[in-house]
Amino acid sequence: MITAVLAFLADTLIGDPRSKLHPVVLIGGLIASLERSLYHEGDSDSRKLWAGGLLAVTVLFLVYNLAACLVNLAGLFGNEYFTMLVEAVLLSFTISPRSLAAAGREIYGYLEKGDLEKARYKVGWIVGRDTDRLSGGEVARATVETVAENTVDGVIAPLFFFMLGGVPLAFMYRAANTLDSMVGYKNDKYLYFGRVSARIDDVLNYIPARITGLLFVLSSAILRLDWRNSWKMLLRDAGRHPSPNGGWAEASAAGALDIRLGGYNSYFGRESFRAYMGEPIEELAPKHILGCTRLMYTATILFLLIMHIIQQIYMLQ
Repeated sequence: MITAVLAFLADTLIGDPRSKLHPVVLIGGLIASLERSLYHEGDSDSRKLWAGGLLAVTVLFLVYNLAACLVNLAGLFGNEYFTMLVEAVLLSFTISPRSLAAAGREIYGYLEKGDLEKARYKVGWIVGRDTDRLSGGEVARATVETVAENTVDGVIAPLFFFMLGGVPLAFMYRAANTLDSMVGYKNDKYLYFGRVSARIDDVLNYIPARITGLLFVLSSAILRLDWRNSWKMLLRDAGRHPSPNGGWAEASAAGALDIRLGGYNSYFGRESFRAYMGEPIEELAPKHILGCTRLMYTATILFLLIMHIIQQIYMLQ
């Protein structure tokens, strides 16, 4: 528990260092290197599926064991406080509440100043959709959706797996999430090669996504937002999302903020529709970005408290 709190404080106060030696950057480099060796355009679909599975298993195995080695090396010094500090630093690399909040605040600032062009440009860094023609409300929607959904894989899920299996399991989750973000696409190249990575990410996020949805409802009550609507939208809309996990955070956040997420998005010039989440009680505005950021931080603190309670119960047994 103390390790998780220290990791959260380190991320909140210092943030992720922008370095080529950042563990997640190194994981990305490992994935890219193995992909170059394993992916061959002329392979059959079944061969691509097996090669992609080998990629996923290899990356997860290597990352888990490398993280375990680092923790074990720290333990060789025989000082529990030093080991805890090393674990906290390592764990802080797997969570990103500060980065999420900073991205949201930056876009909020541009929208508040009326600089729509810069807001569109910046939101393009954190979403995959076309952003050059988005209205101010659509930029706000894209930002809220990203902050809400990434609360799962950028905060709650790594902490959840740390609670289950320590730093190595948290790193294994981060590797799985990075695999999904790099090869888990349903396009011509990755439809088969990235399928195993995408399914692993879905499975690993199943419980954390639902925990996050519930935490957003509780957080909305603490923040005096519309918690009743958050609960209602969670029950009604979470299953409408094309992802098995994405709707839990988005639906509960939309309800809490009294806004509607989802709708029409454009990807590489092609328009697609994502099911609506929530009701348009309020028109989407920059303030809702800050509201979602507060939900993210409150949910994180609540989960840390839950981790502490679970730890105390376990120690009493």
